[in-house]
Amino acid sequence: MVLKFLVALLALTFVFSPALQPPVKKPNIILILADDMGYSDIGCYGSEIQTPNLNEMAKNGLRMPQFYNASRCCPTRASLLTGLFQHQAGVGDMVNTRQQPAYQGYLNQHCVTIAEALKPAGYKTYMAGKWHVGTKPEGWPVKRGFDRYFGLIDGASSYFGKDPYRPNQKLTIALDDQEYTPEKGYYATNAFTDHALEFMDQNPKDQPFFLYLAFTAPHWPLHALPEDIAKYRGAYQKGWDKLREERFQRMKEMGILAKNSSLSPRDASIPAWDSLSEPEKKDWEDKMAVYAAMIDRMDQNIGRVRQKLKEMGQDQNTVILFLSDNGASHENIGTGNFLPAIYESSKKPSSDPTSFTAYGKRGANLSNTPFRFYKHWEYEGGTATPFVAYGPSIVKPGKVDQRPAHIVDVMTTCLDLAGATYPKTHKGNAITQAEGVSLVPVFRGTAWKGHDALYFEHEGNRAVRQGDWKLVSEFPSNQWELYNLKTDRTELQDLSAKEPQRVKAMAALYDTWAKRAGVIPFAELAKAKGE
Repeated sequence: MVLKFLVALLALTFVFSPALQPPVKKPNIILILADDMGYSDIGCYGSEIQTPNLNEMAKNGLRMPQFYNASRCCPTRASLLTGLFQHQAGVGDMVNTRQQPAYQGYLNQHCVTIAEALKPAGYKTYMAGKWHVGTKPEGWPVKRGFDRYFGLIDGASSYFGKDPYRPNQKLTIALDDQEYTPEKGYYATNAFTDHALEFMDQNPKDQPFFLYLAFTAPHWPLHALPEDIAKYRGAYQKGWDKLREERFQRMKEMGILAKNSSLSPRDASIPAWDSLSEPEKKDWEDKMAVYAAMIDRMDQNIGRVRQKLKEMGQDQNTVILFLSDNGASHENIGTGNFLPAIYESSKKPSSDPTSFTAYGKRGANLSNTPFRFYKHWEYEGGTATPFVAYGPSIVKPGKVDQRPAHIVDVMTTCLDLAGATYPKTHKGNAITQAEGVSLVPVFRGTAWKGHDALYFEHEGNRAVRQGDWKLVSEFPSNQWELYNLKTDRTELQDLSAKEPQRVKAMAALYDTWAKRAGVIPFAELAKAKGE
């Protein structure tokens, strides 16, 4: 009798003692990054483009409409991967090699990637897609913590292969640590996902994984598959003026924007749609059909990843984060920086697979609805990203959270999800303290301390956001402008003359941060480089 009692007591102790409970299963983490995609280019942020997978993730997850990136491709990637401001990671500008440590053009040894930080916590780590934070083999993903890699080491290329587009340029597609030659029928967005799915298949069943899926879509060149382009023939006949207004209204209805928000005026360099000739209208409609098709195909491939998770029985235990690396791109294909053959290809219709085109300001102004400016600047049009977080067991569904957050938060969030510790040293090097704040409380709907201030700098363009206030300037004028984003998210009413003391205080905040982060004034940096 006594023996039976002791057995029963032992069984109850096992059931109710936290120390004896099986460990909670660590979630898989998938980080998906779009390239040069504008703020309103997916359905759950107001677009007419068909993105059912992202829309469903948003509906059953979280949107943070005031989430920020670093306004340019490689600086954002460096910051996103390391949880530091890009200057602290060594990519203060682009991947141009410079002597100044903050601008050396590749990840330094005083930062760790999310992959490097998660491996000690038992994670397998995979990446597919665009790297763009160091071109030398010793700095490729497999040297920075990823177990497997497939993708484009460089910044952009044909979606159908790796043909160089600039003089004296070599483009590299790699599989792990070896160069890879694309096969017949290659299309980058599909290929990146194909390999990501292979990596997921190879993952040991008893280990959680981190997957960084960095699409090049919809970065120029405008390359899409015929069946996707066909879906958007005629979709852009209304023109940019009407489409901007329609997106704007949907964004207010969704709660992405406040009801009293204002739509920024059409870019002054863009004519009214009705003033265009028919050939001009057809050219833009063709560009937009291809651009939309690229985003559509990206969403289809996100759907493939979600389906794979279901097949693996991992869909309930995976957190997926989606965002874009900067605002829409105003860039065009021109002479000088591009090979003559590429420039000639830019004159072909975008739907021609042998073309090499971009949609320029006329497309980017629509993509960035409701904001002004584009990639490269620190206005909302350059830095605001359409952020979506989804994870059935972790992310509280159906919420639009308007609190500001930043790409530096992603590292801290991943470590929090994984129960991992940010290292003080790595491979014998002291590691710069992470800058982010974990978003897990936001995911769960609990109290979140947020940021005292957020900071931005790219090629002399500067900004600091503190609470609802944002101080921003454009290079080379360097004149501070002040906006209250609570009442003026589209930055139309400069209050700097009315609030000189606030300008002074926020400028001092920026200066202190810039010194700490290693920012060098851009004119000084350019002079040192001889630019």
